[in-house]
Amino acid sequence: MDISGGIVTGLAGRYATALFELARDQKQIDSVSQSLGKLRAALSDSGDFATLTTSPLVGREAALRATLAAADAMKLDPLTRNFLGVLAKARRLSVLGAIIRDFNKLAAHARGETTAEVTSAHPLDDTQVDALKAKLKTSLGRDVNVDLRVDPAILGGLVVRVGSRMVDSSIKTKLDNLALAMKG
Repeated sequence: MDISGGIVTGLAGRYATALFELARDQKQIDSVSQSLGKLRAALSDSGDFATLTTSPLVGREAALRATLAAADAMKLDPLTRNFLGVLAKARRLSVLGAIIRDFNKLAAHARGETTAEVTSAHPLDDTQVDALKAKLKTSLGRDVNVDLRVDPAILGGLVVRVGSRMVDSSIKTKLDNLALAMKG
């Protein structure tokens, strides 16, 4: 049974849906979510791990050994560890970040939450995230799970995307609009 319902699409969506269905059937959604959080942190914090997942120079067997060793070092749950092995064997580690994002969307949907993709110029602290969640909950009328990204190129402000709706209050966009208006 496909639970994605159009929430996720493409290659990453298919892998995320498969992982989510396995986690749901084994009642492991929370432990898989925690493991995927560790993987997301490793992708952003460890250049070596990010290179391992994206480099075409790393062979299939070497990638498998390295990812399983990393999974053991991070103390990932067995389901996520095995899933990483499948990705390594299939040479699909390059879509790991997108799989994590799509899994989180599916998990949030299953909990009755909406996922908002939030991009900021600098990391948000817990107080800011809580305030943002509260504001979004008021606006949307339901609980909101936030998928945080940092992109210094936006200079300041936030870009918030919920489904097909987007609110872009970034300084970069405001400067671009001002430049366009001055040309006019």
